[in-house]
Amino acid sequence: MNKPPIPVAKPEQSGPVEPPPENPAWHPVALLWYRSLAPSAQSTYYEASDWALAFVLAESMSREFADQPVGTAEDGSPVMAALPPKAASVAAWLKGMTALLVTEGDRRRLQVEVSRRESAPSEEAVALLDEYRHRRGAS
Repeated sequence: MNKPPIPVAKPEQSGPVEPPPENPAWHPVALLWYRSLAPSAQSTYYEASDWALAFVLAESMSREFADQPVGTAEDGSPVMAALPPKAASVAAWLKGMTALLVTEGDRRRLQVEVSRRESAPSEEAVALLDEYRHRRGAS
């Protein structure tokens, strides 16, 4: 037998919540993801704690995507290289993203549907990825 729906508590709200400012030093992938949240429909429901979680996830992504030490050069300086993110990191990010209703599947499980007009990828997203590709090719 199905359980009856649990009533949703609706606490008083003090107004819209401002996301914490992004860190401009973040890796382009982390910046792209973090910047994608505010214009996304589900962010309407975000509280300060949700934005704090998003900030922590972006910081973690940025650190994981940054070049990592892979050895030591003859002069004793560290040798850095881009490595794929660890599976445990990706799993943690996905769990956090699920809590933030980032994917369509996450939203559907909670019966939240977003209707959006069709549009082209944002110029900002394309520019960020182009900048990253350029920097990776230059190193």
